[in-house]
Amino acid sequence: MPGRSRGKGLLFIVLILGLIFGASYLAGRWGVFGGEGTILSRDKVAVVSIQGVLASSRETIRQIKEVRDKKDVKALVLRIDSPGGTVVAAQEIYAEIRKLRKNKVVLASMGNVAASGGYYVACAASEIVANPGTITGSIGVISEYPNVEQLMKKVGLRAEVLKSGRFKDMGNPTRQMTEEERRLLQNLIDNIHKQFIRDVARGRGKTVEEIEPLADGRVFTGEQAKENGLVDRLGDFEDAIDRAAELAGIEGKPEILYPEEKRKKIWEYLVQTLAETVGSAFRSGLELADPIHFHPEGLSVLGRR
Repeated sequence: MPGRSRGKGLLFIVLILGLIFGASYLAGRWGVFGGEGTILSRDKVAVVSIQGVLASSRETIRQIKEVRDKKDVKALVLRIDSPGGTVVAAQEIYAEIRKLRKNKVVLASMGNVAASGGYYVACAASEIVANPGTITGSIGVISEYPNVEQLMKKVGLRAEVLKSGRFKDMGNPTRQMTEEERRLLQNLIDNIHKQFIRDVARGRGKTVEEIEPLADGRVFTGEQAKENGLVDRLGDFEDAIDRAAELAGIEGKPEILYPEEKRKKIWEYLVQTLAETVGSAFRSGLELADPIHFHPEGLSVLGRR
């Protein structure tokens, strides 16, 4: 009996120690305690980074939704360093930011480049902060279709195309584009350009007529963009954090929260690689283009590579 009681006592002690250890680990893991009290109860500014070519909106939107669901996060700073990307990726991120603005302060902080699709995304924020030397603007759309017809003739190759409609192989690199096809594609590009201008005007609180003269694809420095009303203020990332905290009513130095990036499984990497390879080979998509940077094939809101 005494041995059994002693065993129960030891088990109880081990259980208590285990609970204390587990609580300590979680407190450290989540950063529960900081120099100014309980961090979980403190208001925070979250940061979501948008880096490189905007080929997909999925991960960025996941992080934005994660921020939206945290009650202690009062503001979001989007750190943008991107020459642009596909039209749909930019539009989906833009729309998600507009939704978030209903409940939280959202600022865009521009790094080296936030042009074309990168600028598109920034316009959804409450305010835009750019460095004086940031390259931004490039409100335009580009489409490029290579023509290898003469090369194929030189090497003795000829393509046979079977199609169900006369426009089904528009942009076929093995033949010259017809005038009718060129008009159709130009109308497509012009329509997307109008969407771009409309969303920039909406985000910046301006009219379409005010944005149109600046929407010819040219790029600006951050300093020039401020003079033209395309950004709100000049400053670096820390200035953007401080401004976001100010607008959100956070007193003192704000706690910064970086959403965790989702770790991809090996099969996800394989599927993504395959999709990118196939897309690169067969796509003629839309690009929102910054002419001093690169862009993939087709129509997009990106820069030249």
